[in-house]
Amino acid sequence: MGMTDPIADMLTRIRNANKARFKSVNVYMSRTNTNIAKVLKSAGYIHNHDVVKDENGHSMLKITLKYPDSKRTVITDIQRVSKPGRRIYVPADSIPKVLNGFGIAILSTSSGVITDQEAREKNVGGEIICNVW
Repeated sequence: MGMTDPIADMLTRIRNANKARFKSVNVYMSRTNTNIAKVLKSAGYIHNHDVVKDENGHSMLKITLKYPDSKRTVITDIQRVSKPGRRIYVPADSIPKVLNGFGIAILSTSSGVITDQEAREKNVGGEIICNVW
């Protein structure tokens, strides 16, 4: 049986691994998950992401998490906004700010998967995938 929401699975694995202070986490490989990982890396929330094979030979995306010290985490929380049952689309002029600009929203736009700041600069709207802070 297939997974209904692979993006939510990825975000949940990152959230759980972050709380357990794992060094890295493996998530299912997809183009969208790879693009979200690229945005998280460029925003400074994760250290790196690589493609690895699991024991069955399937491609997995290995995300290396980032910690500033032994007590704090870079990712405080990561929440899915648009879900398969309820998609959330916003125009360019009403993209919400996450924690007054301290967090980021990741959007899927016609220009690709980008942050809310890049979407405002390019003046494009789209689907809000998740909020990270």
